[in-house]
Amino acid sequence: MSLIQETDYGTPASRAEKTVTLTIDGFAVTVPEGTSVMRAAMEAGMKVPKLCATDMVDAFGSCRLCLVEIEGRNGTPASCTTPVAEGMAVRTQTQQLKTLRKGVMELYISDHPLDCLTCAANGDCELQDMAGAVGLRDVRYGQEGENHFTATRGGEANFHYMPQDDSNPYFTYDPSKCIVCSRCVRACEEVQGTFALTIEGRGFDSRVAAGMHQSFLDSDCVSCGACVQACPTATLTEKSVIEIGQPEHSVVTTCAYCGVGCSFKAEMRGDELVRMVPWKDGKANRGHSCVKGRFAWGYATHKERILNPMIREKVTDPWREVSWDEALGHVAREFTRIQAEHGRGAIGGLTSSRCTNEETYLVQKLIRQGFGNNNVDTCARVCHSPTGYGLGQAFGTSAGTQDFDSVEETDVVLVIGANPAAAHPVFASRLKKRLRAGAKLIVIDPRRTETVRSPHVEAAFHLPVQPGTNVAMITALAHVIVTEGLFDEAFIRERCDWSEFEDYAEFVADPRHSPEETERFTGVPAADVRGAARLFAQGGNGSIYYGLGVTEHSQGSTTVMAIANLAMLTGNIGRPGVGVNPLRGQNNVQGSCDMGSFPHELPGYRHISTDAARETFEMLWGVTLDKEPGLRITNMLDAAVEGSFKGLYVQGEDILQSDPDTRHVAAGLAAMDCVVVHDLFLNETANYAHVFLPGSTFLEKDGTFTNAERRINRVRKVMAPRNGFADWEVTQMLAQAMGLDWAYTHPAQIMDEIAMTTPSFAGVSYERLDALGSVQWPCNEAAPEGTPIMHVDGFVRGRGKFIRTEYIPTDERTGPRFPLLLTTGRILSQYNVGAQTRRTANTVWHDEDLLEIHPHDAEQRGIRDGDWVRLASRAGETTLRAEITDRVAPGVVYTTFHHPLTQANVITTDFSDWATNCPEYKVTAVQVAPSNGPSDWQRDYAEHARQARRIATPTEAAE
Repeated sequence: MSLIQETDYGTPASRAEKTVTLTIDGFAVTVPEGTSVMRAAMEAGMKVPKLCATDMVDAFGSCRLCLVEIEGRNGTPASCTTPVAEGMAVRTQTQQLKTLRKGVMELYISDHPLDCLTCAANGDCELQDMAGAVGLRDVRYGQEGENHFTATRGGEANFHYMPQDDSNPYFTYDPSKCIVCSRCVRACEEVQGTFALTIEGRGFDSRVAAGMHQSFLDSDCVSCGACVQACPTATLTEKSVIEIGQPEHSVVTTCAYCGVGCSFKAEMRGDELVRMVPWKDGKANRGHSCVKGRFAWGYATHKERILNPMIREKVTDPWREVSWDEALGHVAREFTRIQAEHGRGAIGGLTSSRCTNEETYLVQKLIRQGFGNNNVDTCARVCHSPTGYGLGQAFGTSAGTQDFDSVEETDVVLVIGANPAAAHPVFASRLKKRLRAGAKLIVIDPRRTETVRSPHVEAAFHLPVQPGTNVAMITALAHVIVTEGLFDEAFIRERCDWSEFEDYAEFVADPRHSPEETERFTGVPAADVRGAARLFAQGGNGSIYYGLGVTEHSQGSTTVMAIANLAMLTGNIGRPGVGVNPLRGQNNVQGSCDMGSFPHELPGYRHISTDAARETFEMLWGVTLDKEPGLRITNMLDAAVEGSFKGLYVQGEDILQSDPDTRHVAAGLAAMDCVVVHDLFLNETANYAHVFLPGSTFLEKDGTFTNAERRINRVRKVMAPRNGFADWEVTQMLAQAMGLDWAYTHPAQIMDEIAMTTPSFAGVSYERLDALGSVQWPCNEAAPEGTPIMHVDGFVRGRGKFIRTEYIPTDERTGPRFPLLLTTGRILSQYNVGAQTRRTANTVWHDEDLLEIHPHDAEQRGIRDGDWVRLASRAGETTLRAEITDRVAPGVVYTTFHHPLTQANVITTDFSDWATNCPEYKVTAVQVAPSNGPSDWQRDYAEHARQARRIATPTEAAE
């Protein structure tokens, strides 16, 4: 094994279709028009020396190392900033160029510490490489004069010297090694879009600075790693590289955080991970990353990780470590007993949106084939099931329509119920780049999020809706488009049912749907709604991106259908730059849905009652499947409280923290006889578990994830599982303990079975994924290399369906006791329930959940910034600290849900979406009042969790 090398062509590729032919060092080279001379030479196999150039950012031309000679032109232009021309004759290696390049390198080296043998970048330093490339063998200029790298000069303080900045937990900044190439500054601007870095000072005093004389930790830096990746020296270096040394081999795999699905090189020294480097050929991230994927992988070796199976008779007992055989045999006996005593439907299981497609497929197979029922559910239902239902009704398929590259061709972007800057930061960087290039932005969100306003980007319209009024808002936009004749009649007549459109148009044209009427409950000025509608309808390619702020409502499915209506109404479906795009929260939410994790659907979204679909699996699995849908997790918990549901297998989920109405979840789990948790850590759900099966991280397994754009990406094992087995192997061993004859030896065989049974995956295999890098389903005979854009020539269902979207207010209302509306969301540095990110240095940015409250509401209640407050609803109460901000409107409060001691979901109610039971997390009537600190409930919960996580010593276990 060796390090996978990626070629840096120095400047970005040109997208021009017209080509140009030139000669470089006597060789003919043909490249797209607009290509730089440097890139043309690189593509022909001739490396031009460079320092300030890298193909992740635009050409800059500052280092003067990449000089070339061009026949018929005076001087020696920089090859990175010189475009090719037809018939151009270029020389990259002449005596004059050699002399000039050596002179430039001498100047760099004269102001650079020569500690190469002990430098962390030794072996991975472009300055070192370029000194060799230009043949520099000695330096005529001494290092005893003015410099930036010695603290003293002749016994006096050197005022050009700056100390190292170690404030960031993941990388260091050593200004003494900076060559002021500006690559980090340009990466922060062009790739990330944060503009946190700058060059301060002039001439000899020029240096990279974070913010206004701030440390990296205190600045606006979001720790995406783009600057570290761009740095050609050891100025910006990962602390892991300093500690471990340079990696010696690497493996390309897929990040296990959000639904963007970034590709990374896991760079290793032996079996130790040194760093994660974003893979430039990754089609979702194109070489970029965020703080989580780039740096927050330390949880894989965290001391709290459980590596041995454990069981206990009662949840009040301490855990006892046992062998795999004993643990799995115990589960098999308990599940068999429960079914014998309480019926076949008395047990069930939950798949994970963090596990691979193959592992998810096996869990639902175990439940259907082994348990003999359809009692399978997944966290995807409590976040994005309305997407499946709504888009399925309108378009005929339940997934996003575009690839992420599509954003580069959009003209107007509508973001509703999502904050990509915090939850999907790599996509947000690509979005912001397009916005800086001239695209317009409309944001519908109760908060003024980071997506609304950031450096050099500001939404043309921010429509701060009252939580729960999304349907009214989208219908009001449609009202303007229909009544002002802004709809795309040609598209509708060609691609949709005209009579259904006429019925829909009559509905939305009703004056009660006008912005003036809906303003009464949305709270958004009618003029802004009309302006936003006109912009979206007339602004060119219009794309819609949405998140959990759409789906996690009692009208989540209705809102998704309203969004689909809006896209069809304006003809924004079926080509680059448009579409309806759900932003998935976890790494494999899309895949867990695809793999049949719902009680009513088999893999590929085929209803369990469909005879043909069932027969496919029955013939393969050798069983008769139950054609009746099983229980959703809420139904399982209800049945447990009633006494008829007794056993649950939970793979990679923490429903006690992530599901609504925490008290009800706890009551249901406590009523079961055998709760099996299969995870990395003793999470909150494990407080009520009887068996714990240690899980494996994404670094320890092979498989695939499917991201938000339907892209199936390979996950590759980079180290042996610390617990001994990948998660798919654990599920297989449980199936074997229950008498099933499973005999998979590699996840590739599981994918072959998925392809055999699931039409949209029919052409997917590990061989094809390895050859193409990734594919987007549907991948089959009709689309052997996948489908980047859906509904190009027609909708999957035939004609697009317009559906009336009547606004029905949620049953969760404010009143005298609970006058405020709580909505929830995520923060950049943390992920979901925080089980992974809380066990990394990311806690330096967010170590507790805070309650955002408007200054007016805080003043009324006597609350100051940082005070403890009591947050109460009809369902329960908790306490947390207040953050006073005008990001939220008066009457609205907001918090995150990353920390278990806050337990924000003890507040949320059991209201849910009318079509899918997706919980209404985003609208909860609450009251906020001053508090003296954590509540009695929180103290009791913390003590209960401490007791529930006791692990008996070998002596105690023997007794």
